[in-house]
Amino acid sequence: MLVHEIINNGREDSIAIVDEGRHITYAELKDGIKRYRNRLWSLGVRRGDRVGIFSRNSAEFIYAYFGVTSLGAINVPINFQLSPRETAYILQDAGVEHLLTYEPLNFEEKISSVQYDIATFGDEIFPDAPDLPDDFDENNPAVIIYTSGTTGNPKGAILSHKNLVCNTRQCEVFKCQSDCKVLCVLPMYHCFEWTCSVLNTFYRGAAAHVMRVFKPKDMVDMVREQKITDIIAVPSIFKLVTGLAKPEDFKSVRFFMSGGTTLPDKIVDEFKKKFGAPIAEGYGLSEASPAVFLTTHGEERQGSCGKLLAGTEVRLVDEDGKDVAQGEVGEVLVRGGQVMLGYWNNPKATAEALDADGWLHTGDVGKVDEDGYYYIVNRIKEMIISMGENIYPREVEEVVYRFAGIKDAAVIGVDDKLRGQVGACFFEVQDGANVDTRELKKFLQKNLALYKVPREFHRLDEIPRTSTGKISKRTILENYLAAKGN
Repeated sequence: MLVHEIINNGREDSIAIVDEGRHITYAELKDGIKRYRNRLWSLGVRRGDRVGIFSRNSAEFIYAYFGVTSLGAINVPINFQLSPRETAYILQDAGVEHLLTYEPLNFEEKISSVQYDIATFGDEIFPDAPDLPDDFDENNPAVIIYTSGTTGNPKGAILSHKNLVCNTRQCEVFKCQSDCKVLCVLPMYHCFEWTCSVLNTFYRGAAAHVMRVFKPKDMVDMVREQKITDIIAVPSIFKLVTGLAKPEDFKSVRFFMSGGTTLPDKIVDEFKKKFGAPIAEGYGLSEASPAVFLTTHGEERQGSCGKLLAGTEVRLVDEDGKDVAQGEVGEVLVRGGQVMLGYWNNPKATAEALDADGWLHTGDVGKVDEDGYYYIVNRIKEMIISMGENIYPREVEEVVYRFAGIKDAAVIGVDDKLRGQVGACFFEVQDGANVDTRELKKFLQKNLALYKVPREFHRLDEIPRTSTGKISKRTILENYLAAKGN
């Protein structure tokens, strides 16, 4: 099965999408995809071409995505929170010629991508595009998901039709049925949202209820008024709505699912106390389409991200690559139908992530209990996860270093009650220089997505280093915590 064929599971007259008052049937969904497909073909989009989508959640996002894959072309969904500089890099790296966007983008760099208004892209009628050739199969790329890189530039994880369909089928543990109403509150550019909330919904013939902009009160109202049955979100959203919603607001919901980052016990405890329902948890990464472990509906175990998905293999290994015993911690290695093809135009990074035997090295540390429930303990990488968004300190640090007067800098993740983690920037200035923290912050806001900008700034007389001369982030964090009395 190809990814755009997933929608064939829905009944023609059943509701597929609810988007700002529009009730779109599966038949109308197919028509919308056809209109976008035909327009794309008329522009010269062909098999293997990359098409960018820079948009908030909408029915048109879905039309565009499936329109692209139905031509054998490759989607490049872009985080709309990125700065023009970051967006430009992705467009150039992927070789995107056509960009469907919800708002005009202005770039300082010379960008060859032609922009189109995604909302009106399918308004005109064009001749029907031809069917895909017989030699096009599920192993062809469907999407490139760009993930922030530890070396400053993001890497494009290539996911095939097979990867996405495989992972969608594995979401059967949610027990979603055709009469379910699934809330789509996370951004659709996010792999977690796209597979678990969108593709899985259509595969089951259910209805996707689209929320374009997350606002806690609006979400609560939407769940109550539209009688939502499935909510898939990140911990910070569950925390925000717990304090706002009344028990009767969520009485229609049968399944709550959290992903993106570890779910704190405090959030679960408060949620269960108020609504009398558990929150299922999962674990994944873009390179695995993204789900690796998911919790079966009705079998939630607090603190665990669930069990290994069907058709997937996992190893937990020590620093020498040897399997650890049950209950011991080790790096999570994954192999299965949902694991990416590799990174776009980056064989070195691909070789580092995927070994010769096809194992994906996640860089995350986990353990498993005697019942087969997995727990993510820590992250080998320095990645910061803030409200479900990945932030790599090296990327932020490189922009900090571009600010006049900065001698050394280190960005470290610190705990935050709402966001899970936020970045804290520690910096040392050059002799005689005067660095205004407010101006530094404004500079970062101009050159980075806002969620990547550190929430705290601390000037140090001297950045501590290890005996080999490397910046000692461990010492910085220890000093920071000691100063806060932790």
